[in-house]
Parts: sequence; structure tokens; C-alpha cells
Amino acid sequence: QDAEIVRTRDPQRLAGCDVVVDVGGEYDPGRHRYDHHQRSFTESMRSLRPDKPWSTKLSSAGLVYCHFGSQILAALLGQPEDGPVVTALYDKLYENFVEEIDAMDNGIAPAAGEPRYALSTTLSARVGHLNPRWNDPDQDTEVG
Repeated sequence: QDAEIVRTRDPQRLAGCDVVVDVGGEYDPGRHRYDHHQRSFTESMRSLRPDKPWSTKLSSAGLVYCHFGSQILAALLGQPEDGPVVTALYDKLYENFVEEIDAMDNGIAPAAGEPRYALSTTLSARVGHLNPRWNDPDQDTEVG
């Protein structure tokens, strides 16, 4: 709760961080580095947790969820991490929320051919609406 959040791509500043997410070009959970922007990165929930069925390439959000989601849910619910309640909630949250983030961030279409439905909004679009418009006099992206 007392963590300082640093927004940077400066490798020297990143080197001093305890946890790095979505920047740095490195996936190394042992060192708490959770980036998916390397050409060699192909991890999915199934490749990291073979008991899970999802093969969508993970984004940094999915990596953090994969490694810490069960632990966080267990703490919030006061339930054992490997118990049926945490397992069911972990799976449902991934399948119905986090997987969309992974797919959108990695440019994966919701269908292999012609989409069967129109997406009127996505989490990415909702976040994007918080950014200033191109002609807003105040271009501070931190306000939203």
C-alpha cells in the first residue's frame, strides 16, 4: 500500500524498481519483471498453468493476474488459495474479463473471420475516453 508508482521507460530507473510491469522488454517472474513486448514472448495462461484451458497470448495484465490473481482473491475472500471458491472465481474473472484485456492488448480479433457481433465498447475504449481529445487545450493525460 505504500508503494511508489513510477511511470518511465528509462532502463536505469527501471533497474531500481522492485516490480516492473508492461515496460522493460523482460519477462522474469523471479525478478518481478512482467513485460510481454519481446518478439520471443508467447506465453498464455495454458503455457504457464497447464491446468488452465486458455491459449490467448498474455498481456502484462494477464501475466500479473496469472502470477498473483489467486493469492489476491484468497486474501480478499478469506478463503484458501487452492479452494473451490477461489479457483472458480479466478477462472471466471480470467475468462470474462482479463482474457479480453490480453487479446485486445495483443491485437487478437474476437473471431477468426467475419465478426459475429459488434463491440460497442471495450475496456480499452473506456480508458481511452479518459484521455484528452486532440484539440483539448489541456493535454495532461494524468487528469483522466
